[in-house]
Order: sequence, then structure tokens, then C-alpha cells
Amino acid sequence: MLEVLTLSWNVLGVGVLAWAAVADRSIAVAGFGLDSLIEIGASAVVLWELAGSDEQRRRRALHLIGLAFIALALYLSVQSAWALWHRFHPDPSPAGIGWTSITAVLMFVLAAGKRRTGQALRNPVLLAEGRVTTIDGLLAVAVLLGLAANAFLGWWWADPLSGFVLVYYAGVEAKSIFTSSA
Repeated sequence: MLEVLTLSWNVLGVGVLAWAAVADRSIAVAGFGLDSLIEIGASAVVLWELAGSDEQRRRRALHLIGLAFIALALYLSVQSAWALWHRFHPDPSPAGIGWTSITAVLMFVLAAGKRRTGQALRNPVLLAEGRVTTIDGLLAVAVLLGLAANAFLGWWWADPLSGFVLVYYAGVEAKSIFTSSA
């Protein structure tokens, strides 16, 4: 149930974040939306695993998710570097700030539920997904801080720096996927 709620929130989030990224002209919001798209795939892998799918199919799905994280890291690296170099100023709007605020709280609540359920079931995949959900909450906080710093302090450079936080996360996730499934 918790995984279905996470999946549903991420599906809704992709649409909201796509709209907010265009409205805000925000690299961090666009990156967070792309990360949500990747997390939809990760949630599907967890649901697949809980349904008893075979190892080869799961490994292939994980590799695709790993490649998506690499693509996300490359995209955000280029966009964030370009924004810093050209002193690009995103337009602050309540949409990105509101969505990332709600997402941060929800992800921490869902992560706690997944951790409890994973411990009760002694399911390492669900425990790992709970850690990923915690990281999603932390990423939402990082993006939120960048958006708020831009909106309230005029720190335009905070948005692309938040993009680099997502780059780091995407790199860590890709490395983890490829080293654990090798």
C-alpha cells in the first residue's frame, strides 16, 4: 500500500513539477521532476519484486534505472553549469515551493512506514526502498531551500546549486545500482 501511494504521488508529481519547472524556469525543479519519473520506475521494480518476478528481469530493470540516473546527472550538470556561467535567474513561484514542501513531508512519513513494514516483513527490498524514499525527502528539502533562497533572498545561484545536489544523488544511485547488480 505504501509503495502504491509513493508511486501515485510521483506520477502526479511529474505533471506538477513539469508545469512548475516551466513556470519557475527552474533547473532544480525540472531535475526533481525527472527524478520523480525515475522513482516511478524504481517503485515499479519494487512492486515487481514483491510479486515474485525473476532475477534477470529485475536486474535489467535496475540497469535501466541506473542509466536513467546517469542521464539525469549529465543533463543537470550541463544545465546547472550553463545557468551559473550565464547567471541565469529563475522566476520564483509558489508552485515549486508548495509542491516540494508537501513532497518533503510526505516522503519522510512514507519512508517511516516503509521502514516499519519492511522490518515487520523482514523484506530487504522494502527496507531499501524506504531509504530511497528518505533520500527523496532530503532531495525535496534541497530543492526547496534553493527555491526559497532565490524567492526570498534573491540568491539566483541557489537554484543551479540545488541542481548539483541532485547530480550528486543521481551519481550515487547509479553507482549503487551498477555495483550491487554486477
